[in-house]
Amino acid sequence: MLGDELVIEKHHTERAREIVQILEDKFEDKEKFVVAVAGESGSGKSELASEIARISREKDFPTEILQQDDYFVFPPQTNHEMRKKNIDQVGSYEVKLDFLDSNLRSFKNRQETIYKPLVNYDEDRITTEIKEVRKYRALIAEGTYTSILKFVDFRIFIDRDYRQTYEDRKRRGRDKMEPFVEDVLKREHEIISSHKNRADLVITSDYGDVVMQA
Repeated sequence: MLGDELVIEKHHTERAREIVQILEDKFEDKEKFVVAVAGESGSGKSELASEIARISREKDFPTEILQQDDYFVFPPQTNHEMRKKNIDQVGSYEVKLDFLDSNLRSFKNRQETIYKPLVNYDEDRITTEIKEVRKYRALIAEGTYTSILKFVDFRIFIDRDYRQTYEDRKRRGRDKMEPFVEDVLKREHEIISSHKNRADLVITSDYGDVVMQA
């Protein structure tokens, strides 16, 4: 998504290094590998995904990121206004997850390029782009609902809820800090928290550890 700014901290890098070490053997088992990084808003998904991709590239395993935010039906500011009119709209159906899944399937089927949406946050509009993916060995699908995507080989879940991410969201400055937004995040929490049991690996709420799940 154009206009998104990352705040990468030491704990993002430390956990990413641990995760890449776990993934190295798994990468070699498949010609094309897909990782999902999921969790609630402000939990550090974008930062963690960015560091996993960077460290993977350093290890000569070309990796790229697909952001779920690019696949929303409506651009972010418009979507916010529509939520204010009807909060029942909040949920995974706000996102074209089938489109994202189809892009992941194309990648795994060794297609050279994918056709995908691209959100311009500042201009509140959605354009399109053709992304060359043949040079990548792995894609990271990053976003709140990516745990439920079908064409994923390894799922990571950040176990932090909207109350624990308040200060991080405030510092990021992208979300409006108003009571309505907290209502939205509470609704998202009710949905996303149930996705934890889909994860292969969970990052603890304090970012202090990674836990593999059976």
